[in-house]
Amino acid sequence: MKIFTASQIKACDEFTIKNEPISSVFLMERASEKCVDYLAKKIDYHQKIYLFCGNGNNGGDGFAIARLLYYLCYDVTVFIDQSNQGFSNDATENFNRLKEISGVVIKDFSEVSTVLFERDSVIIDALFGSGLNGNIEGKLAMLIHQLNQIEAYKISIDIPSGIFADKIIDKDSTVFKAKETLSFQFYKKAFLHPEVGIFCGEIHLLDIGLHPDFTESTLVKDFTIDEEIIKTIYRPREEFSHKGNFGKSYVIAGSYGKIGAAVLATKAALKSGSGLTFCVSADCGYSVLQTHCVEAMFMSFGNHFCEKIEINDDAAFGIGPGFGTEEISEKALINFLKSKKLPLVLDADALNLLSKNTENLKFIPENSIITPHPKEFARLFGETSNSFERLNLARTKSKELNIYIVLKDHHTQIVTPNGDVFYNVTGNSGLAKGGSGDVLLGIITSLLAQNYTPENAAIFGVWLHGSAADFAAKKYSKEAMQPTDVIESLSEVFKSLS
Repeated sequence: MKIFTASQIKACDEFTIKNEPISSVFLMERASEKCVDYLAKKIDYHQKIYLFCGNGNNGGDGFAIARLLYYLCYDVTVFIDQSNQGFSNDATENFNRLKEISGVVIKDFSEVSTVLFERDSVIIDALFGSGLNGNIEGKLAMLIHQLNQIEAYKISIDIPSGIFADKIIDKDSTVFKAKETLSFQFYKKAFLHPEVGIFCGEIHLLDIGLHPDFTESTLVKDFTIDEEIIKTIYRPREEFSHKGNFGKSYVIAGSYGKIGAAVLATKAALKSGSGLTFCVSADCGYSVLQTHCVEAMFMSFGNHFCEKIEINDDAAFGIGPGFGTEEISEKALINFLKSKKLPLVLDADALNLLSKNTENLKFIPENSIITPHPKEFARLFGETSNSFERLNLARTKSKELNIYIVLKDHHTQIVTPNGDVFYNVTGNSGLAKGGSGDVLLGIITSLLAQNYTPENAAIFGVWLHGSAADFAAKKYSKEAMQPTDVIESLSEVFKSLS
């Protein structure tokens, strides 16, 4: 799915109004109806609903939502700034329609402190939409601080008030903290970055029927990975195929005390479809690897640490989990990279070794995939102030080195050499455990072995990893799930794809 900027979303609204055609106030009504359809499934009739409406079109959405909820027999109270009723045209029309309903109480923002909010009440934020262009200050900032302190269920319409759709917010910005956000049609880029996404809660996209000609014809560089993308990538296995059709995966990983990393990466490669899988590791881990990865073949690269990698094979290589950072291992890695032309996958200690002398980055074969977490990325390419800056730097380095960068985060980003970014929206905080990255390396290496392009291997691999984690969380909980559970849950993902 394409991610549009705030200005593009505004243009999409205008295009829809002109070409459907539909009036702007009827488009607002359609959006509000979609919100109410969702809210009616979520909220019980005994729960009181409090809507906080601003002067712009976001407030207009709020007025229409209040009216429609009242028609469904909900107890609705609306708060506005009664000292400043310079509403937008569409907000004015919806406010006037709302005022005609005697059963809806309309209060001033200043009266919030006089209301006893029950814990099961619902606060709906319709103060500022994605058109916000400055920090919220004054009495509206004080209002949002008050609302954030109230123990109630909080939902934002379109975007939490105080957030910009396309950029970072200041650390001391005033932002409404929502439990859920009902976004119209598209993700906003800000939802997918940790500094801002923490205020959004669960994101629900509501299809309000914006014109498909605009969405199809407008060029963007940012995307979310959705099922439509995955359907174009995934290749089901054909009958009468054999193991040679699905490639060779070499997982080069593990050292004394870190053999578990090699086990996780190897098992993930096996579970995600690799035809032949080799684990290249330290002799000290032989028994463990042969016991836990019985389907894989073992090759030695040294006694306790990597001393030399001697594999002359045009296959897929995944290097790094538990590899170690000894000087002899660094030399072995660099010599191996110099000998390779085909794309490979680098993670963990392989990246840590490269960061010791970033001149060695030039030896990474073109179209390879690296999978750094934020600290590994900083060691490789330098510190950045926030995730937006980190992404921009990743775009620069991806193009410069002609490699794919998988920026691991809550919404992992796959950055391509041509500047496209694909945000992953599967996965959960249960992945915030040691070993999760080892699993990801094994999956991507396996897909590369199966002749997926590097771009598709990275996109599909990250999506598979997150989807398997979602299955694991449902079964075991986010707290209790382990990386091994993610590996086992890959089968559920593939079954759902079939």
